[in-house]
Amino acid sequence: MTDTPLILAFDTSAAYCAAALMLGDQLLETRAEDMTRGQAERLMPLMEELLQDHAKTWSDLDAIGVGVGPGNFTGIRIAVSAARGLALGLGAPAYGVSGFDARAEAVRCPGLASVPAPRDQVYLRDAAGETALMPLEQAKATAAQAGLALLPQPTPQDLAAAIGRVALSRWPKIPEAPAPLYLRAADAAPSSDTPPVLLDP
Repeated sequence: MTDTPLILAFDTSAAYCAAALMLGDQLLETRAEDMTRGQAERLMPLMEELLQDHAKTWSDLDAIGVGVGPGNFTGIRIAVSAARGLALGLGAPAYGVSGFDARAEAVRCPGLASVPAPRDQVYLRDAAGETALMPLEQAKATAAQAGLALLPQPTPQDLAAAIGRVALSRWPKIPEAPAPLYLRAADAAPSSDTPPVLLDP
């Protein structure tokens, strides 16, 4: 087993595709493209281009790191599905990394990690490790009560690199398959209309 694993890390939990390629703790390159849709079509080509530009192939990978949320439901599913498929096809471990762990690793300073959410809200992990969706101002107040501040938000490139570093810290342990981290109900909900009565023939 190599002491310097080649790790591909990626995240599509917000309006972007971001990826990082690492050889051990050496960051080879990060890439990110802003997009509100089309992540499913762009993610794999983006990562393949990243590999090719460093004379690497999929079979060279020793591990996968993937952002599992919280964040955009569709984006999270795209990344997690890709990671699970790659892990199965390559026989390489795939490490799911929460947005909280990725931000704490990216920033590396005292504070509470938060993940942006719609309507001026954030997903917050408090000092006790509990997570919840709340208004941004409430999150700031929660941090202040603990004598802390909210960690600054890293760029998508920095997040991808942080996911790679967290994956490296867990390698070569065999992880459970990555799973989405959802902290709120989906915006789409079943109809509240009364269903029609089915009549026996």
